[in-house]
Amino acid sequence: MSVRLKFTLSYAGFVMLAGTLMLATVWVYLLRGLPDAASSPKGLVPVRTIVLHAYAPATAVVLTLLLVFGLLGGWLLAGRMLAPLTRITDATRTAANGSLSHRIELEGRKDEFRELADAFDTMLARLEAHVAEQRRFAATASHELRTPLAITKALLEVTLNDPARDLGQLVGRLHDVNARAIDLTEALLLLSRADQRSFTRESVDLSLYVEEAVETLLPLAEKHGVDIEAAVDITPTIGSRALLLQLTVNLIHNAIVHNLPGRGIVRVTTGIHPECVTLSVENTGEVLPAQLVSTLTEPFRRGTERIRQDHAGVGLGLAIVKSITEAHDGTLTVVPRPGGGLHVTVRLPAAPPPQTSSG
Repeated sequence: MSVRLKFTLSYAGFVMLAGTLMLATVWVYLLRGLPDAASSPKGLVPVRTIVLHAYAPATAVVLTLLLVFGLLGGWLLAGRMLAPLTRITDATRTAANGSLSHRIELEGRKDEFRELADAFDTMLARLEAHVAEQRRFAATASHELRTPLAITKALLEVTLNDPARDLGQLVGRLHDVNARAIDLTEALLLLSRADQRSFTRESVDLSLYVEEAVETLLPLAEKHGVDIEAAVDITPTIGSRALLLQLTVNLIHNAIVHNLPGRGIVRVTTGIHPECVTLSVENTGEVLPAQLVSTLTEPFRRGTERIRQDHAGVGLGLAIVKSITEAHDGTLTVVPRPGGGLHVTVRLPAAPPPQTSSG
């Protein structure tokens, strides 16, 4: 049975029960004071018998009318009450067919159905934005992956048409293109892993990853003429060792590469607060407009003057940082420095203090 039919039968049953109880009550109080055939004087017609014969047909008519009224009224009321649910069901079917732009926009006072419809509209809006973002990401990733393959194909075709070409130069260029394609593929896999949150959480010290990342990237900083200033304290948090190390490396690498050549500075600090720990990376560099800074955490977004620099990466550095941060229930803040460059702050939940056993 449909929900509407169940509501109708329930409503009709309740009306019938209430009517039966009311008629039974009237019957009892009406007949209680009337004499019956045994107690009535001889020659008098028993009053109770007459009343019973007159009351019974009227009772049957009333109960029949109550049944009809209960069924008809219950059907209409159930249809009116379930109308919002029908709209929600239609919107669900529309979304299931691939159209995520449809919204219920239920009118009326704020009741349970209105709250359900508003929550469903919010879910559809987020889902539509997520799907659109995934489509843009897939299209851009396909383009980025196609570029090194197209370059490789072009180099090979040039070599086939010119056998006298220097093979050593060709091998070097093919090696660079292949290395970039590998970096891009690994970055995409890392981004997917962080988005799916498929990692084991454990207690870690974020300051140790800062020290490791600085030591690893020091040759690159020296090559670019960038000084790294690190001031770190013990920073306990909960998360993936590999992902948090990658987050730290990406932030410092980004600060080194996109800096002032020969006179740049990178400042790395960590801190602990009552409910969170922070990792801040600040670097000198070009003055960046706020509109550009707000898009740097999107995949494959780079500043126009920074695309062709050496070690410019694949455009996923800050996108990976944002994804890893959100996967660890943290927040990422990227703001431009007044004198140029960026100030990036990662806030992660602090690890609970270790429990000490007493006694």
